[in-house]
Amino acid sequence: MKITANTYYNQASQKLKEANDEYNRPEEDIVSYGVCKNSQFAIENFLKGYLMEHEIDPEPFDTINSLYAQCKLLNSRFEEIDLTEFGCDSNTFDSNHCNEKEIEKVNNCYEAADKLDTFLRREKII
Repeated sequence: MKITANTYYNQASQKLKEANDEYNRPEEDIVSYGVCKNSQFAIENFLKGYLMEHEIDPEPFDTINSLYAQCKLLNSRFEEIDLTEFGCDSNTFDSNHCNEKEIEKVNNCYEAADKLDTFLRREKII
């Protein structure tokens, strides 16, 4: 099966929904790893989808920072998305960085993914 931009966007949206479902549980029931990892996966796939849409193979990029930098080269409006509070932006995708217990850190992961989703919808990309 050929992976398309829409495949990445659909996977990203599904993982963002899963992160949202987990995030909106009572605080004592939140599984922070699930929120963070699903948020990371959503961000990764939103960015990969954008690159695919512009006929750039996303596979050589092995961090969110590298994907994000390439997206900013294509569209300077990506600068509007602040990923500085997102803790695992420079880690490789297969790392287990998402071990945050603090709800504020979990919030940062989720908010970064949600802002990227909002940006792509506002730009009428998805």
